[in-house]
Amino acid sequence: MNWQNALKDYRYYLKLERGLSINSIENYSLDVIKLMNYLDVNEIQISPTKIEDKTIQEFIYSVSKNLNARSQSRLISGLRSFFGFLVFEDYREDNPLELMESPKIGRKLPDTISIKEVDRIIAAVDLSKNEGERNRAIIETLYGCGLRVSELIDLKISDLFFKEGFIKVTGKGDKQRFVPISDYTIKFINIYKDEVRSHMDIKPEATDTLFLNRRGNKLTRAMIFTITRRLTEAAGIRKKVSPHTFRHSFATHLLENGADLRAIQQMLGHESITTTEVYVHVDRSHLRQVMESYHPRK
Repeated sequence: MNWQNALKDYRYYLKLERGLSINSIENYSLDVIKLMNYLDVNEIQISPTKIEDKTIQEFIYSVSKNLNARSQSRLISGLRSFFGFLVFEDYREDNPLELMESPKIGRKLPDTISIKEVDRIIAAVDLSKNEGERNRAIIETLYGCGLRVSELIDLKISDLFFKEGFIKVTGKGDKQRFVPISDYTIKFINIYKDEVRSHMDIKPEATDTLFLNRRGNKLTRAMIFTITRRLTEAAGIRKKVSPHTFRHSFATHLLENGADLRAIQQMLGHESITTTEVYVHVDRSHLRQVMESYHPRK
């Protein structure tokens, strides 16, 4: 088996067996391609089924000079996944990265903004412009439902179950979940949908897509980042605010107000509760309140 065929099979595995998104598949593939390029430049002719841990360690050492600890850890994890796939498919008997340690990295706490800062950003929306109602509805949905950017731009009108108080969200790996939506957020989506979107010239492929650009087509991830950056600047907030910041703030504010961690996990679409637990580290005051409220020796 050569590298190109191994990589091709691996990509099929990531898509069909693990249900990963295109972005995730590209990132995993890039780790393997970096190793392939290293072997090519150094004229090392060895197949993926025969390469040994020593060669891979030399590769990682050669590239680690230009990578921080987090990137090194990500590279090792990606290659470990690739060779794990080869073992799974019986192409190899061992994983050469099985015993390789990743650099220790601290857990990066998510950036959040306060409720007042959320309000300031939304207040900065220029409602006199055609895209104003759309942009307000976008920020309200990101913050009100805790969506990822990809989930927001893929949101369809047929996913809106307003009478029941839910929206259907398609998350990572095409996994679907129902997320509760407040009447407050529903109000701004309906204003945009009924008073702005209904008068647009919509492309045939985007007839069911909720949030559209001026040309009547689906918005891009980059456009959501641009909208967020411009509104943050207009609000006079000097923090670095991305669309994901609203998702983090959504979870943190729920936790601050006493929401159950498992409920937050379900709303965010996290497979593991450990992923959601990062918000406990963000809001330590909540832990203190819980202890003072419920411990018998408070």
